[in-house]
Amino acid sequence: MSESATLDAATVKTARDEVYSLPIESLNVANAALFKSDAIWPYFERLRAEDPVHWQPASDFEPHWAVTRYNDIMAVDTNHAVFSSEGGISLGPSEEMIAKLVASGAQMTGGAFGGGAGPTMFIAMDPPKHDEQRKTVSPAVSPHNLKIMEPLIRERAGMILDSLPIGEPFDWVDKVSMELTAMTLATLFGMPQADRRKLTRWSDTVMSRPGDGVVDSWEEKRAEMSAYAGYFLNLWNERKANPIEGDMVSMLAHGEATKDMNQFEYLGNIILLTIGGNDTTRNTISGSVYALNKYPDQYAKLRANPDLIPSMVSETIRWQTPLAHMKRVATQDYELGGKTIRKGDNVVMWYVSGNRDDTVIERPNDYLIDRERPRQHLSFGFGVHRCVGNRLAELQLKIIWEEILARFPEIKVLEEPQRVPSTFVKGYKSMQVMIPRKL
Repeated sequence: MSESATLDAATVKTARDEVYSLPIESLNVANAALFKSDAIWPYFERLRAEDPVHWQPASDFEPHWAVTRYNDIMAVDTNHAVFSSEGGISLGPSEEMIAKLVASGAQMTGGAFGGGAGPTMFIAMDPPKHDEQRKTVSPAVSPHNLKIMEPLIRERAGMILDSLPIGEPFDWVDKVSMELTAMTLATLFGMPQADRRKLTRWSDTVMSRPGDGVVDSWEEKRAEMSAYAGYFLNLWNERKANPIEGDMVSMLAHGEATKDMNQFEYLGNIILLTIGGNDTTRNTISGSVYALNKYPDQYAKLRANPDLIPSMVSETIRWQTPLAHMKRVATQDYELGGKTIRKGDNVVMWYVSGNRDDTVIERPNDYLIDRERPRQHLSFGFGVHRCVGNRLAELQLKIIWEEILARFPEIKVLEEPQRVPSTFVKGYKSMQVMIPRKL
């Protein structure tokens, strides 16, 4: 890793020079290829410096304002009266892209599941309805419930780690990150553990287009989404009749604010909880191994002082930023960063950029596990939409590293990981590692 990083320095400089040679109005950070190749950073760096509230005309995605500085993002995220979630929380396709997708066989009506109205999730609602639905499921990830779950998460983490091959290459994303998060999420849904990897598959399917390496056609995606919907509608009916204490489906099926929701609202919330509980945690677990290999001095520091694990967890969540952006829609004209945002405009908060803002965070591009204020980051959002499962994500990452350090002197990343081609989920498809044999 360290040798390849040195060899790549010239390439990085060349790429940065190319970005700075372009007209500022031509910069478009809503580009999945830039995230897949990890080439996005000079784009954000220049926008933060020169055009932090940047108008982006329609491209593959709908037109929007790209907000890239920490404090501007905070101003949007904490003002739900002006910046609404009702229009959806991630960038949608442009009209031209919708036409292309329809021509290629995509079924754009009916949202992810097809047919009738599309799924609606509470994160894409405004108060008071958002607050009522969020409050229904929040007990599942309360401090009390996390304390009950902690021994089970630790037992599973140990089992996963003890099953890993020693002295042989393997995919950390598949063997560890996906496994632990799927086990935990299946428990929260009250699902059999035998079905846990269905959650991984469905989460990936929701976020993918044909050709991304998950599904090959729109027909295959529709079939997967139909199976996903069918599974959770059956679970809803079971929990209506026989609730299980502590599981989120039972909470939704019997909560005063959610028991009478229609199936699309229910399925929308299931999508939200699946992606929120799966993609974010698994990508921070993978990101921690990658970052510690990229910064071996920090890995040595962690091995010498395991008490730094909680700080390392927060630094990983900032440095990785597992969800790159969130979208809002302006409900009125508003001045931000010297620009006039008009009522109805899409506004995209690039958390991944705000977390690298050097006017707020010292040495933001470096991975420093003993930062003075490691929890100063945007990765969980702020205001009414702050991530409901943030403490569970931190707990899983803390436990896996406590168990890693108790077992392995080192986990070596063998090559650059394969990244997800997405402007929303910032994560890893695979990452080859090896645990050296003890001498």
